[in-house]
Amino acid sequence: MSAANSKSALGTILALPGDGIGPEVVAEARRVAAWLADTRSVAFQFIDGLVGGASYEAHGVPLTDETMRVAMEADAVLLGAVGGPKWDKLEFKFKPERGLLRLRKDMDLFANLRPAMVYPALAEASTLKPEIVAGLDIMIVRELTGGVYFGEPRGITDIGGGNRRGINTQVYTTQEIHRVGRVAFDIARARGRKVCSVEKANVMESGLLWREEITKLHAAEFADVALSHMYADNCAMQLVRNPKQFDVIVTDNLFGDMLSDEAAQLTGSLGMLPSASLGATDSSGKRRALYEPIHGSAPDIAGQGMANPLATILSFAMLLRYSFNRAVEADLVEQAVGNVLEHGVRTRDILQPGKTLVSTKAMGDAVLAELERLTKTR
Repeated sequence: MSAANSKSALGTILALPGDGIGPEVVAEARRVAAWLADTRSVAFQFIDGLVGGASYEAHGVPLTDETMRVAMEADAVLLGAVGGPKWDKLEFKFKPERGLLRLRKDMDLFANLRPAMVYPALAEASTLKPEIVAGLDIMIVRELTGGVYFGEPRGITDIGGGNRRGINTQVYTTQEIHRVGRVAFDIARARGRKVCSVEKANVMESGLLWREEITKLHAAEFADVALSHMYADNCAMQLVRNPKQFDVIVTDNLFGDMLSDEAAQLTGSLGMLPSASLGATDSSGKRRALYEPIHGSAPDIAGQGMANPLATILSFAMLLRYSFNRAVEADLVEQAVGNVLEHGVRTRDILQPGKTLVSTKAMGDAVLAELERLTKTR
């Protein structure tokens, strides 16, 4: 593990490029970070580490205890992607994905932020009509460490007569609901001041508890934010019917898993979508956090310079915003990405007729050039 030092670092970032296209896209985000350090004195100390298959090849495990220790102490973690067919036959505990899951679990990253943004220049890439999705900007806040994925009892049992029973338990507590609710309301205060809480209170006791506790939290701490409630099945329909009605959606682990993937499809390309997973804020105001694109390792194009780095660059913008409170710089990076798309620059995954096909590095070059132009015109 190595460190890239900065004399006036605002904080420490653990960079875990991972597998497949991960190293290529993280490298472009690092170039944006270097530009901010050189031109705006917004510098970070980067520590380089391994995760996933890369860690298994070097150390025999998908995440070492030392890397986990550094992640716990860092101000933020920037991750590329993990996994690939090379490691598919490994024992379950050695699979690359176990490294990412350990990071999320040990860091107690309970709030998953999944923005779904449609830049006007990419509205035609969506499977929905352009007028439905153009300008879409919603945030789904998914509870990440509770619910049916972790509830007990769980398992598969033999009940005799050739029959088996599979059990998973959906369970939430007031504390779990309140902490993810606070994240959603806080984010909404910096956006459109609207939160839609999603559950199935009509048929599930856990959903009824969710609705009641979100309502109590809203009345006690966030009355300045508009709150609405929606059943999960209706929300799924509304996301394809009229997605721009939403600002921030907060929901549980299971429904968030499905709704965030549905929202991702609205944008037309997974290569454009960032994410953040946040932990609790400590007494000093610091919170553990991990930022990553949602597109996966794409081993079929790894090393060919074809990957879209924009989701990772946008994940770095989220890191600026949520871990370091650098909203001005985050806005600048996001605007640069939007302008590059308006100029018709495209990687293969978002290529459209009449647009310019570029490599991973050339897309990074375009973002850096646009950052320079924006800085000079302000």
